[in-house]
Amino acid sequence: MPRRRRKVQDKWRLKSWYDIHSPPYFGEAHIGSAPCSDPNKMIGRVIAKTLYDLTDDFAHQHLKLFFKIVAVKENNCFTIFKGHEYSREYLRGLVRRRSTRIDDILNITTKDGYKVRVSTVVLSAKKARTSQVSAVRKIIQRIANEKAQDLSFEQFVREAVLGKIASDMYNETKNIIPIRHVGIRKTKLMASPIKKEMEKSIEDIPTV
Repeated sequence: MPRRRRKVQDKWRLKSWYDIHSPPYFGEAHIGSAPCSDPNKMIGRVIAKTLYDLTDDFAHQHLKLFFKIVAVKENNCFTIFKGHEYSREYLRGLVRRRSTRIDDILNITTKDGYKVRVSTVVLSAKKARTSQVSAVRKIIQRIANEKAQDLSFEQFVREAVLGKIASDMYNETKNIIPIRHVGIRKTKLMASPIKKEMEKSIEDIPTV
């Protein structure tokens, strides 16, 4: 007697497609789509895009942004900013001979309670003395802390990614030594009051 063939379920047919959107402070842009069988499985996924993808400005091609999915409504996924970083090629291209690279890593807490690790890079136009390196680090740490105290997470992120904080750092550090480049090369969200943020809101999120 011939065996009955079992029906093979097509797993792809069981999945739905979900559209992923950047946070409001990055324009709620469509940043991707993904199939999934359960909307709860979308929570926690991290999506990487360049800032160029959001702005169409070629000058932003070297900045990679990371967004974490924190809420799903119908077939739309909503995200928060998880961090950003310079591309390796861009950072490597900034380094020159007869100059000093000054790196600094600092943990800050924004006005609304988000903890962020901020990595800054400063490249001088000539060799820097130890005292100059120390003075530059003090300036960039002071400015980062002052910004964190005054700004919400959303405001801090935008100023960090779009170069406003780095510009303020440049304007002060250039008085210590000639500077070629100042940039926040990397940020990483370490902790957030995300439950409080979600409580106010999945109901308020508009369907896109």
